[in-house]
Amino acid sequence: MDLHPDRIAAAVDEVRRRSPMVHNITNFVVMNTTANALLALGASPVMAHAPEEVEEMAGLAQALVINIGTLSGHWIHAMLLAAREAERRKIPVILDPVGAGATSYRTKTALEIMEAVPISVIRGNASEIRALIESDAKTKGVDSLVGSDSAVASAKELNRVRKSVVCISGETDYIVGPAETVCIRNGHPLMPRVTGLGCTATALCGAFAAVVDDPVLATAAAMAVMGIAGEMAAEKAAGPGTLQLYFLDALWLMTEQDIRERLKAEAIP
Repeated sequence: MDLHPDRIAAAVDEVRRRSPMVHNITNFVVMNTTANALLALGASPVMAHAPEEVEEMAGLAQALVINIGTLSGHWIHAMLLAAREAERRKIPVILDPVGAGATSYRTKTALEIMEAVPISVIRGNASEIRALIESDAKTKGVDSLVGSDSAVASAKELNRVRKSVVCISGETDYIVGPAETVCIRNGHPLMPRVTGLGCTATALCGAFAAVVDDPVLATAAAMAVMGIAGEMAAEKAAGPGTLQLYFLDALWLMTEQDIRERLKAEAIP
């Protein structure tokens, strides 16, 4: 894949031009963060998880993001209803298996969603991705116990079995597609100190998948923009609190030149 900065910049322009509606069924911890990040990027977020309305909402959206961070039975029911409507409408479904491997409930739920409908993109940390394919993999709550590179083999197997693009986030982000793996090396060590930035990356995957037909390119664009925005924010931030503040500004202000100067990406077989 050609990962020239122009392709990433063009994807950003397309999100800003089309302002796709991204339906998020996500967790209480990150709703505000992810909604504001989608708005700053140029997308149109909606947070709706009531079973009584999710099918109708998914019927209006250009992408569906499912995040299992704060699970309960009626939320799972809503996720499945929305996912089936998204499949019917042929819009991309993005899954964030938050905490998979920490409890059997979370792992079982993620697998149930993947069994129910085709998933365009699965994005998680290394432990979560491994838990979806390795029965003995464990996580530290919702945090990874291992580096992102340790899950590449699991991601490739998950891609083979599920036909989904699989994104492992970490110090290096790996995007695994059917033909190649894309590595994004942007970001800053302060980013994991802000809750919800991983979930934000998943939401941005939804925004890009709504306007970019190739899910590998869409996911690469999302992770590149996340990392670049984190670098830009860290240059101004005094700590995690102001990093979050400047991160939203960076999404809003990011230019083609910023992407050209900062993008660190490569494709490997």
